[in-house]
Amino acid sequence: MKHFLKENDFSNDEILEVFDRAAHLKQNRKQGLANDLAGQTWGLLFYKNSTRTRVSFEVGINELGGKSLVLDQKTTQIGRGESIHDTAQVLSRYLHGLVIRTFGHEIIEEFADHANIPVVNALTDLLHPCQIYADCFSIAEKLGDSRDPFASLAGKKLTFLGDTSCNMANSWIMAGKLFDMKVSLAGPQDFAPKPDFHDLLNNEGMDCDFQFTSDPNEAVTGADIVYTDVWVSMGSEEEEESRIESMKPFAVTSELLSQAKPEALFMHCMPTHPGLEVSQEVLDSSQTIIFDQAENRLHVQKAILAKLASDSAT
Repeated sequence: MKHFLKENDFSNDEILEVFDRAAHLKQNRKQGLANDLAGQTWGLLFYKNSTRTRVSFEVGINELGGKSLVLDQKTTQIGRGESIHDTAQVLSRYLHGLVIRTFGHEIIEEFADHANIPVVNALTDLLHPCQIYADCFSIAEKLGDSRDPFASLAGKKLTFLGDTSCNMANSWIMAGKLFDMKVSLAGPQDFAPKPDFHDLLNNEGMDCDFQFTSDPNEAVTGADIVYTDVWVSMGSEEEEESRIESMKPFAVTSELLSQAKPEALFMHCMPTHPGLEVSQEVLDSSQTIIFDQAENRLHVQKAILAKLASDSAT
């Protein structure tokens, strides 16, 4: 059974197929619904609250001709201790696919191990592959051809600032390897990529070349894309004060952004917190493409679901 749990779960040919399909779906959205998921019901299991992820997947499943069923751990027996093994087996009898947004990456891996339907990683604390594919699509759309991310992204420098141990930083390191990008990370030493992520890279046989520094100016110099994320993710609220204090030097201001290339794009997977990880001036600038990113989540996720549905039918 084909799943999408991490960035390298699709081959290069499959990535091109997904990006081409996403571009087609975006271009032809006004023409009416597609039928890739006709007659299918996909479950959306949320351990974490969501805005963009939930709405984009619900709308996307509908626009592919399917139906979605939103679930969470509080209103299912998962919250009362039912095993993932049993839950995955039961849901496989009812659903045609399962999209999961959760905390530990091991949770989604266990679901995939026991499910007989495609499982999609809509976010874990370790990786965020749907967001990364949408972001790469967005960059290729702005700097080249969204249907050919390999040609459009090769050699481009992306700088990620702030919590460089978070899922987005991890996913960008993997994307750098996949698309031959230069990835530079800048953050406090205590928030460098963690051992569990290095273990994943070793297990996947991915020799990823990336730079880590605690000098934000060094990291941003010559960047084609400057990227940041929230400093306090869900589950880290008790560290809010200390995180904010340690990451202040890595806030994306107009002054810092000016160290990048003049035409550099600013990206953020949202929600933003103006005055913390990014200034309002940067958010209001013409270099910011955060709403394009948010829109492209819809088109790229539709293409991912269509690909998995097609593969599972053969």
